[in-house]
Amino acid sequence: MASELVTACRSWVRKLSPAAFPYGRFLAALLIGTLGGWVFVRLGLPLPWMLGSMTACTLAALLRAPIAAPAAVRPPMTMVIGVMLGAGFTPQVIESATHWLPTLLGLAGFVVVSGAACVAYFRRVAGFDVPTAYFSGMPGGLVEMVIVGEDKGGDARTIALVHSARILLVVLTLPFLIWLTSGVSVGARPQFGVSVFETPWIDEVWLVATAVVGGLVGHYLRLPARLLLGPMLVSAAVHVLGWTRFVPAVEVVTVAQLVLGTTIGCRFAGLAPREIIRILVLSLGSTVILLAITFAFAAGVSRISSYDQVTLLLAYSPGGLAEMSLVALSLGIEVAFVAAHHIIRVFLVMIAAAPVFALVRPRK
Repeated sequence: MASELVTACRSWVRKLSPAAFPYGRFLAALLIGTLGGWVFVRLGLPLPWMLGSMTACTLAALLRAPIAAPAAVRPPMTMVIGVMLGAGFTPQVIESATHWLPTLLGLAGFVVVSGAACVAYFRRVAGFDVPTAYFSGMPGGLVEMVIVGEDKGGDARTIALVHSARILLVVLTLPFLIWLTSGVSVGARPQFGVSVFETPWIDEVWLVATAVVGGLVGHYLRLPARLLLGPMLVSAAVHVLGWTRFVPAVEVVTVAQLVLGTTIGCRFAGLAPREIIRILVLSLGSTVILLAITFAFAAGVSRISSYDQVTLLLAYSPGGLAEMSLVALSLGIEVAFVAAHHIIRVFLVMIAAAPVFALVRPRK
């Protein structure tokens, strides 16, 4: 196990070497993302640093700009985000988990209904073959669905692009829909934390230590999304035990939003504009279906639970754990509740997708 960890670390370091890492294109992507974030701030739009950078980099990819955000930039940021999410777990939250049964049952129903609707859409409207339509329509688990989908005979590239577009479109539209329908503003200035220059140095030590220890824990326990869940579990443990009460600084969350938005937008870099537009148009239809089902379930479950519709929208929406949790942070919503429901949603999709496909796949 230790040798595997050393090998993984060496591999990551090699990816950062000048010969392997496109520093120029990554810097260009960050500059374009920063410009997009600044424009969104000036316009007073929701989640400016994530949505602005995401929009700007997607447009840059359409124009074939020389940008890139290699996978090597994501691990450290993923670890920091995991720590931030874990900071939302408090003794009070753990006690309230006993009231989550109605929302979890609603989540299970949401996964079934949204999955069936999107699979039917990709099969009948988009014209995908059965395995590609099925694994493209699953509401979660981008990496897992690509791997399993390819193994079952699906088109791995199409599945990956559809899931990337799903995350892009849901994250891009949901904050605006919340803003328009409920009046809850996801403003330019976060409603949490203080400046990094105002926090005690020990808080930064806790941030780094829990990120590193959490990464090790995630590796040794072989957790799915280990660099996110490992730090989140360790951070949650030290907060629940009362060892620390540190909260993420405003600048840390802003950088996290900027890097996330940039990497999502850069997923389309290098593709032909026609292919990007085709996938985005097809995914727009599935996103409308997903969001309609999300709003319906959030409205229904809010009537039988103690959680309001906005909180349930963030908990159910298949827009990505890290992304939706950052939206929850910006709104001052119970992050642990949102994160836990996203983890359970992805877990349900991961364990059920392949067995259900074996049952429903037409026999030759």
